[in-house]
Amino acid sequence: MLRRMKFAICNEIFKGWKLEDVFGYAARLGYRGVEIAPFTLADSVTDIPAVERRRIREAAAAAGIEIVGLHWLLVKPEGLHIAHPDSGIRRRTAKYLCDLVDFCGDLGGRVMVFGSPKQRNVMPGVSPNQARDWALGTLREPAARAGQRGVIICLEPLGPAETNFIVTAAEALAFVQEMPSPHFKILLDVKAMCSESKTIPQIIRESWPNFAHFHANDKNLKGPGFGEVDFGPIMGALKEVGYGGFVSVEVFNFDEGAETIAAKSLETLRQASGFRR
Repeated sequence: MLRRMKFAICNEIFKGWKLEDVFGYAARLGYRGVEIAPFTLADSVTDIPAVERRRIREAAAAAGIEIVGLHWLLVKPEGLHIAHPDSGIRRRTAKYLCDLVDFCGDLGGRVMVFGSPKQRNVMPGVSPNQARDWALGTLREPAARAGQRGVIICLEPLGPAETNFIVTAAEALAFVQEMPSPHFKILLDVKAMCSESKTIPQIIRESWPNFAHFHANDKNLKGPGFGEVDFGPIMGALKEVGYGGFVSVEVFNFDEGAETIAAKSLETLRQASGFRR
């Protein structure tokens, strides 16, 4: 029997909304989860006290929403980079990623999406191999902390228009396999996969079971149903491999407004997966 798809939405779409209002609205539409961008809450998660973390977790539970986890991890604070030539910057980045793991765990989240293209780019004068080694070193301690907190760090392959470091799912898989851990996997993102030569269903099949999260969007930076991407084969491939995690709506163009984006994206994904309310 096929699992029913679980759908989530990212909170930065709801700019200016209180987090508890996001939870309530998402639940009323039929989403089961919300994914949080930490920069929407504070410049640093270390500024968010334990009492506020409990309040966020309890507000989500009261709305019937699961906090899926975190994404857009290194937008703030400024100056972090996993492959910087300065070892002090790499140490601060590793420390903050550990802080993010703890924040994610405190909220009850299970995944942390590491995209952060500007904070991972191969910098001028640095070889790709050196950047790879530094990045692995920076991520080692956070991955260990993730194991302690029951969190999975998901490395996100991004297209060459966004970064010059890990631009395909195959490259992401090769990277995480250098540090094998059930708490260090990859994420697949529809927008990013649109830049690859392979079809998205093929990438899904070749990447399973090494991805632990999935972002749904269109190559035009809008939500599912707002562009040309056909989600039928994509959802079919996810069901075929037995993916049981969240399919999370993440968009970058908010022109239609939060309510329209959330409602149409969810309906598109439901139709594509063959599930109804």
